[in-house]
Amino acid sequence: MTCFTFVETFSLKVRKSNLSAFRNSFVHRFKVLPYKETCRNAFSSWRLEYGSQSNFSVPSTSLATEQHIVSSSSSALKEKLVEKGQKYKVKPIKKVLVANRGEIAVRIIRSCREMGIETVAIYSTADRNALHVALADETVCIGEPSSKKSYLDITSVLAAAEITGCLTTGADAVHPGYGFLSENSVFSSSCEEMGVTFIGPSPFAIDKMGDKSTAKETMLNAGVPCVPGSNGILSDAEEAVRIAENIGYPVLLKATAGGGGRGIKLARNSEELRSLYQMCSAEAQAAFGNGKLYLEKFVEAPRHVEIQVFADKYGNAIHLGERDCSIQRRNQKLVEEAPCPVMTEELRAKMGEAAVNAAKAINYCGAGTVEFLLSAAGEFYFMEMNTRIQVEHPITEQITGIDIVQLQLQIAEGRPLPYRQSDINLKGHAIEVRVNCEEPKDNFRPVPGQVSSLFVPGGLGIRWDSHIYPGYTIAPNYDSMIGKLIVWGPTRDQAIRKMKRALNEMNIVGVPSTIPLHRAIFNNEKFIQGKEIYTNFIETEDILSQVVG
Repeated sequence: MTCFTFVETFSLKVRKSNLSAFRNSFVHRFKVLPYKETCRNAFSSWRLEYGSQSNFSVPSTSLATEQHIVSSSSSALKEKLVEKGQKYKVKPIKKVLVANRGEIAVRIIRSCREMGIETVAIYSTADRNALHVALADETVCIGEPSSKKSYLDITSVLAAAEITGCLTTGADAVHPGYGFLSENSVFSSSCEEMGVTFIGPSPFAIDKMGDKSTAKETMLNAGVPCVPGSNGILSDAEEAVRIAENIGYPVLLKATAGGGGRGIKLARNSEELRSLYQMCSAEAQAAFGNGKLYLEKFVEAPRHVEIQVFADKYGNAIHLGERDCSIQRRNQKLVEEAPCPVMTEELRAKMGEAAVNAAKAINYCGAGTVEFLLSAAGEFYFMEMNTRIQVEHPITEQITGIDIVQLQLQIAEGRPLPYRQSDINLKGHAIEVRVNCEEPKDNFRPVPGQVSSLFVPGGLGIRWDSHIYPGYTIAPNYDSMIGKLIVWGPTRDQAIRKMKRALNEMNIVGVPSTIPLHRAIFNNEKFIQGKEIYTNFIETEDILSQVVG
């Protein structure tokens, strides 16, 4: 592993939005100061200041072009390529900066290594002993434990891409993983302006799907079924009441900039809707910096089913089947399985076609996930599109045999999709459980600390994606997920039995975990049958009362 002495302070006096000046100043004008904290392997740290701002904003010069491209059909794009006598423009990626941490950073590094691609790990001072740091070829400390001062600091991440590679070539590409900057269009466009390949969709696509009301309008125009509700942002509570009385209660108020299950309120009558409106708007403003709301009909007892899509730069798009993510707590996923237990071939074809149409509607490129609500009657409605890799992507890998991260890298290099829809065959059944360092019976309270002992189950069809190890101290600054236990079996019944065996063997000492909760879920008869699994399953089945420590 190559160690670096990095920059603690850069003071760049360049005009805002002048990327060429930024590059020149960064490469030729910097000051290295000793880092005060003694770090493993003599690591040092740096911070990049762009004028007086901690994050700089670069206007994308490509949005108008993207909008023009979206208006063209995929066939027209292919004809244009042929007319110019151009073949696929492939730019091989030689080095990837992993702009993330935890298990997804480890996951990306492993796929890169199998492809012969070098990796750069960024880390905060809280993560200097993290596994992804030990596995990467090069490392850069980008700041303090706070996400805002490290993993969310665009200038520091871009500077890390620039400094690696002897300050000349830098990292060829940046993989954002999930969370942090993965769905930040400013970061995506900034990478583009810096000449660094962003392994993900265009800034235009991110913006189109990042705002929930805009996404819904886009999907309606593309003919994708959507939940009845407001056509865009609500002006006030009275407009919300008028729409709710027209489509019928109950309804959901949703923050247009929301995510992770936050910014959602359920109203069952007009009085509740009026009282919740200001509360929901204020909470959204505090959490996301955007208090705008929209309204949707609440689908009673739905399943949460999502479709994994892939698209290339040449207008080709396919789906890799569905994942059922209905077992949740506080609108956050706990258990995912693929395929969905109640899916039919006809319904899969319809949902898959809708998801592919959604991707094509915004000229999507790369891996994405289109999430739907599936009613008991078999009706499905668009919820949102995640313009990044998902936490639960391994179960799709298990049933398709496709390495999703490696396919992301190939698409980012400019290669066409190597598969047609007819090439995708779903084999067997896969289940994933998210293991968090939380106390389930104490309202899922995060309890970070040191992992004193760890035993991971093995055997055919069992996979453990994680960044923890014996002696590792879980930092309190980040998400509480510490790993994902994934199993595959020829049938759902066999996969469930394998997961029960793996959960009984799994042992984490030093911190509490959600493993006892998962044992209770997999012993539940309704879950085993698979037909009556809805997003309120944990509450309706009173799973918490069945948890044994």
